Amino acid sequence: MPLVRISVYNSMTAATKRLVADAVYDSMRTTLGIPEGDRFIILSAHAPNELFVDLNFMGMNRTNNFVLVHATIRRGRSTEIKQAFYKETARLLQERAAIEPDNVMIVVSENDLADWSFGRGEAQYVLNPPPAKPA
Repeated sequence: MPLVRISVYNSMTAATKRLVADAVYDSMRTTLGIPEGDRFIILSAHAPNELFVDLNFMGMNRTNNFVLVHATIRRGRSTEIKQAFYKETARLLQERAAIEPDNVMIVVSENDLADWSFGRGEAQYVLNPPPAKPA
């Protein structure tokens, strides 16, 4: 049940944007145990005067191929699972979209079952909780 917001520069092609979204989704499926079809991704492209990124923060060498992934997920995954998500996402972005790992920044925010409504004004996971995910 993640909600993912991806920010890129508007110089990125439409085809590459699709590759980015697909790579992030596939990474979540493999590492976070996201079920098939649980795909809610918002990809926003920004002009250089709308996305301000330090090119060298934390020793990185970032370019205009920068990708910021902000995933909101259910609370409870271990640090090791999150690290696997980061690593797999960077690997897939490099493999599929030629985006260097230095250009991949990922932020995970966690919340609880009551924080999700998928429609009809109901908190579906409160009414019918999903199985617990391994930590």
